[in-house]
Amino acid sequence: MNTTNNPALEHIDVTGHRLEYYWSRPRSNGEPVLVFLHEGLGSAALWRNFPAQLSARTGLPALVYSRYGYGGSDVLVGKRSVEYMHQEALEALPALREVLGLDDVILVGHSDGGSISLIHAGAGQWPVRALMLMAPHVFVEDVTIVGIKAAKVAYETTDLLTRIGRHHTDGEATFRGWNDIWLTPAFRDWNIEEFLPGVIAPALVLQGEGDEYGSSLQLEAIAAQTIGPCQTKVIPDCLHSPQRDQPEVALTGMADFVKGA
Repeated sequence: MNTTNNPALEHIDVTGHRLEYYWSRPRSNGEPVLVFLHEGLGSAALWRNFPAQLSARTGLPALVYSRYGYGGSDVLVGKRSVEYMHQEALEALPALREVLGLDDVILVGHSDGGSISLIHAGAGQWPVRALMLMAPHVFVEDVTIVGIKAAKVAYETTDLLTRIGRHHTDGEATFRGWNDIWLTPAFRDWNIEEFLPGVIAPALVLQGEGDEYGSSLQLEAIAAQTIGPCQTKVIPDCLHSPQRDQPEVALTGMADFVKGA
């Protein structure tokens, strides 16, 4: 099993874009796969050792990839649309699953990746065994916009561009592609609650108590509207990223959840 922070990256063409990905270990005997979907400024590398650790705890292989415009995948050209997460969930992820033969999956999504997971599962077109989500959004809150505006200020006044550039081929395109669309007036109406009743797979939803991008209203909406069994947990002393802020809590909760999935 690859448990280092520098796994062997491979590349694959999906919906006209070259994407980077890696396996924590080879899949065998059609076993379920943990599919990791990163946040709005994330990448395969920015998960760090969390996928390998969760793979070890669950005994399942992890497939980790960078979406179009992130990490070492193709650089984003142009601007993102309000529907960019729908496109990822309904076009890119299904295509990736088909090419890699991902027929039995547990989606592990953080922030944007959690929202993409909900859309994908809620569409009801592709089998999903379970979902494990951290800080997903299903609608836009005032606190979300405040947090994203703060990120823009940090980007323009600190070394954030340099830090982002360490993990993406084009840090400027990656940041602007995420930040600009979330701050457009049209995005205030973005809402994916229509997909929640289609989520029939078991779900675990984690959120940091101090999440600077969303409140517990997100968890409450998911728990109330999904059809499958849904467990939610607010994690103390945790901001937007449980896998970084409270990794042991996240790993333990997810490993226990997988045993029952």
